[in-house]
Amino acid sequence: MNVKVRDGLWAACVLLLALVTLAAPLGRPAQPWLIVLSALWAAALVPISARWPKWAIVLTAPLNGVSNLLALAPTSLVVFRSARSIRSQGRLWALVGITTVLQAVFGGLHSWRAGDSPLEYVLGTAFSVVFLLVFPAVSGALIGRRKPLTQVLMERNDYLEHARALTASTARSATRAHIASEMHDMLSHRLRQLTAHAGALERSAAEQAPELREQVELIRKTSAVAMEELREILGVLGASSEHEEDAGTRADVERLVAASSAAGLSVYLDWSGADLADADARLRRAVHRVVREALTNVHKHAPSARTRVSVAVADRVRVEVVNGPSAAPRGAGTRRGLIGLEERVELIGGSFLAEVPTGEGFRVTASLPLHPVVQEETGAAGAVMEAPPPITAEVLTVPRVVGGGCLATLSLVPALGTAFVLLVVAVFGRQEVSREEFDGFQPSVAHEEEVTEMFGFGVPSDNAGCYRYHVRDSNDRDFEFCFDRDSGLMTTKKELAR
Repeated sequence: MNVKVRDGLWAACVLLLALVTLAAPLGRPAQPWLIVLSALWAAALVPISARWPKWAIVLTAPLNGVSNLLALAPTSLVVFRSARSIRSQGRLWALVGITTVLQAVFGGLHSWRAGDSPLEYVLGTAFSVVFLLVFPAVSGALIGRRKPLTQVLMERNDYLEHARALTASTARSATRAHIASEMHDMLSHRLRQLTAHAGALERSAAEQAPELREQVELIRKTSAVAMEELREILGVLGASSEHEEDAGTRADVERLVAASSAAGLSVYLDWSGADLADADARLRRAVHRVVREALTNVHKHAPSARTRVSVAVADRVRVEVVNGPSAAPRGAGTRRGLIGLEERVELIGGSFLAEVPTGEGFRVTASLPLHPVVQEETGAAGAVMEAPPPITAEVLTVPRVVGGGCLATLSLVPALGTAFVLLVVAVFGRQEVSREEFDGFQPSVAHEEEVTEMFGFGVPSDNAGCYRYHVRDSNDRDFEFCFDRDSGLMTTKKELAR
């Protein structure tokens, strides 16, 4: 609910509650205009407490000078709300002290006009200060202090969550770097040696054993492919790769085609559409891997076949490697490379197909999205896993709800309790006098307190110091009692028509 609307509803409730005194006087009767003015004053304190909480606390004091207890009772809510908004505890209690003095002054003026005894004045002021000022101020201050502390805890929780995620990511990056270093040191050197020895063996076989030339050439090409695959794995693990930055671009695919052509494969490239230099890194790596793995299979199984590499860039990227029939017998493969390609393509939301087309040969096709939406499972070194969202101040736990609710409820007790008691008195209090009771009160003998204790404060009469009570068993007659302001003794009594 909007704050202004909520404040408006609260102000309307306070105004209606305070105006009840017009119909059912509580305490000493007051002039109707004074009751209306005090009701408007109490209602105005609700929006004031939202914008100027310091002034709202002080402005509750004048209501102690008016005999309208239903306008005074809701001031505990105003004090509670204002105390929540004041951050400086010293300033809050200074305002409470100033308001206490002002309440004593206004309460003293009211008691002097009403002729109350010093004991009545002290007890009334003490009740107002303790239950309608100090108690709500303590509750509001406690809840007000909890709010910034809760915010600090939320920020600290956010910081610790991000620190934990960063630490875990750093540990994973360090582990990948360590594995890459070990693989580079142990395997890279061995593969280079194997490639060098295979090259030397190929030259020797060409001169001394031509029948072994093809097998030795296959060994050399396989070792070269293994070296390329090792470089890619090292790039995924975080180590630098020779062509990592431009993998999958047109220049990179042209290098792969040229390398295969130099190795004796009859292959050509058909590229249509824009270059992929600015495309997503996952897309480019998938294009590179599909072309390279497909050409490797052609080297292994159809080295004499004519091969076409096609890359079409549009709404999607379509990669196709097709080789024709080969004179050499087709070797049996494990299909592990094709399975790996299919998994890589599907990981970024693409589709993969490897089949034997009509007329023999082999075809590898991959359809890839220009903007992959699937998150990469392995990232570059230093990538930070996103931390879970922090708990906000609006997400309340059960202990906080219970604690805050208890404090707020305790602060409402004075206002609600006072209003309830006064309303019960107004509804069930006796304001009717029988003729026998009327005859029992004698002027200059009966005291005001004796009458008000038995029948409450009646309706204010037009004459100052006079109260009117209904005549029991009569709908058109009233009894009027008048009292002396100084002594409190009854001066006159009479029966009046309504």
